[in-house]
Amino acid sequence: MSTIPVGDARRNDSQLPLGVCPMCTNSFPIDGRGLYCTPRCRQRAYRLRHRQANRPTLIDLATWLRREQRLIDQTVYECSSCQERFLGERRCDGCNLWCRKLGLGGRCSGCDDVLTLSELLGFDLNSKEVTLT
Repeated sequence: MSTIPVGDARRNDSQLPLGVCPMCTNSFPIDGRGLYCTPRCRQRAYRLRHRQANRPTLIDLATWLRREQRLIDQTVYECSSCQERFLGERRCDGCNLWCRKLGLGGRCSGCDDVLTLSELLGFDLNSKEVTLT
């Protein structure tokens, strides 16, 4: 009888065990403590963990107002002829013209003027980049 082992288990030592990436479900060799297959998946997981889910957006506000059937009542319109602003009224009484929509807003508690949310907050809510005015 020979003392040489029949199966050499050392030939598989160079292969790392496979893991599954939780973001893209691709299998990858586990090396160290890494959980993700690529830096892209790691960054995506970080962004999903740190996003501000409870922060309402303008779309969420408009959806909620539409569901409550108060969207038109909270919309600011402006007459293209006399530049007068209306809250919830689409037609100018003096000019008898249809007004253009400026956005969501309300009446100022101090001066009772009709203002949009963008004017109240100091930046444009519809733009991607926030520029303070």
